[in-house]
Amino acid sequence: MERVKRMVSERPVVIFSKSSCILSYTIKTLFNDLAVNPTVYELDEIARSREIEQALSGMGCSMVPAVFIGGELVGGTNEIMSLQLKRDLKPMLIKAGALWV
Repeated sequence: MERVKRMVSERPVVIFSKSSCILSYTIKTLFNDLAVNPTVYELDEIARSREIEQALSGMGCSMVPAVFIGGELVGGTNEIMSLQLKRDLKPMLIKAGALWV
């Protein structure tokens, strides 16, 4: 779990994803459309991904995508899309330093 905490604390937006997951693709596209450059870890392409998946599960996120903003777990697709629809996502991104106004 310490490895994941370190990984998410190094960048404003971190997405744990799988390259074959359409929901992950949708979230990555949303962030790119917002001009946010997230750090993306493709769990099906990196070493020791099983450890990361177990740590994410221990944090309460058992599916991808798992999105962290400002070092905090925000959630998956449902949470991110809900924040976007309520217009709460951009302020979070600005506060985390991921989006410039």
